Amino acid sequence: MLKCQKILAVIDPSVEEQKSLKRALHLARKTDASITALLTIYDFSYEMTTMLSVTERESMRQSVVDDRTEWLSAIIEQHNPDSQTRIDIKVVWHNRPFESIIHEVIQANYDLVIKGTHEHGVLKAVVFTPTDWHLMRKCPAPVLLVKEQEWPENGNILAAVSAGTEDQEHQSLNNKLAKCAKDFAAILHANVHLVNAYPGTPVNIAIEIPEFDPQHYNESVRDYHINSMNEFCQRHDFNSSYSHVREGLPESAIPLVAKDINAELVIIGTVGRTGISAALIGNTAEHVIDSLDCDVLTIKPEGFKSPLEN
Repeated sequence: MLKCQKILAVIDPSVEEQKSLKRALHLARKTDASITALLTIYDFSYEMTTMLSVTERESMRQSVVDDRTEWLSAIIEQHNPDSQTRIDIKVVWHNRPFESIIHEVIQANYDLVIKGTHEHGVLKAVVFTPTDWHLMRKCPAPVLLVKEQEWPENGNILAAVSAGTEDQEHQSLNNKLAKCAKDFAAILHANVHLVNAYPGTPVNIAIEIPEFDPQHYNESVRDYHINSMNEFCQRHDFNSSYSHVREGLPESAIPLVAKDINAELVIIGTVGRTGISAALIGNTAEHVIDSLDCDVLTIKPEGFKSPLEN
């Protein structure tokens, strides 16, 4: 089950409108959660000032931290004028923002990380930064990537599951996704939709084996996934009329369903591969996320350990 008592809102120093803070406040006011606003800053020029002593360089860095802290305090006052929600401020000097965020999560045990995404001005599409990808792969807490939109009541949440899988790790992740979707639906008074993508007929088999019946094969695979989805809905008490079983790759099927139901939020699991494995195999979640134009919540499997943990 998704806890939501300690929220880490990642601040973007390049903008005044902080989407992460706005979304964090929206959730905190419904759950009585506390918020920490984390700003990571770095300026290489301060490290290159060799004519200054270590103490002088530290003093210069601290003056920048103090200035940004004052700036962030003003931003928070704009978003939280009545101080109704507790918001702590943390400004960190670090040259790799994703590392400072993940270390903060590990040290303070946050329940949720919220970070704003960037939008392409012409295409109106979400653009994910390298920091976003690192967080999705390596952050042990759920990561909510948000864009500029409202979360209306009675809206739609879409959880992407692999209902027909026999792999225990994926089954466990499916269960976790189902619980998270229910938790968010309860908080936001939203409807939960489920989507399951399944592969079509392999073209090479249809060509190489003359007696192969692709239509029968397709129908069998489709029926299997529909039955698996219905069983999943029954097991987790979901409305099966809100389930969507689509033929095709997840990176194609999930964004199409999200668009069809006008989803405000898509919840998806990610195995968090890094290094050579990520480069060669890739993460289905990452291919899907790149095609979505709404808020995205990424969930790690049970027992996931960040590579940044000692």
